[in-house]
Amino acid sequence: MQLKFMIGFLLILAAVAVLVISATQNNATYLMTVEELQKRQQEIGDRPVKLSGAVLGDTIQEDPRTLTIRFTIVHIPGDNDEINRMGGLAQVLHDAVENPDLPRLEVEYHGVRPDLLKNEAQAIVTGKLDQNGVFQAEELLLKCPTRYEEAVPQPTQP
Repeated sequence: MQLKFMIGFLLILAAVAVLVISATQNNATYLMTVEELQKRQQEIGDRPVKLSGAVLGDTIQEDPRTLTIRFTIVHIPGDNDEINRMGGLAQVLHDAVENPDLPRLEVEYHGVRPDLLKNEAQAIVTGKLDQNGVFQAEELLLKCPTRYEEAVPQPTQP
């Protein structure tokens, strides 16, 4: 009798483990840079991806009738230590939009235009690449470090 309960318990435990693992893998979102996505595009396939990049302000196009926004993001490093070594996020975003040699990716988002969507903002987008290489963003978050930086006090002259 105990053996039957033990076998039943192990089968239920195994089934739960399989369900948890498959649900986790199916809903996993990879956090990548623009450069990483472009290099691993075939490997990623149609799985959702979260990207971070600098908004290239002069590429922002908006259609208010369809609530469609298109813009380009430019590669920025994904490592915070590297960003700090390069002078901080505001400096990295500025340098990225000024450098025409960095990888770029066109993004399309359907929704209301966020106030922070402007040149040199950090865009964090979640979505998938379509067949044309345009990133179809389901979620758009923006961070504008210069807006929140505290003013650095200037040293007083004796």
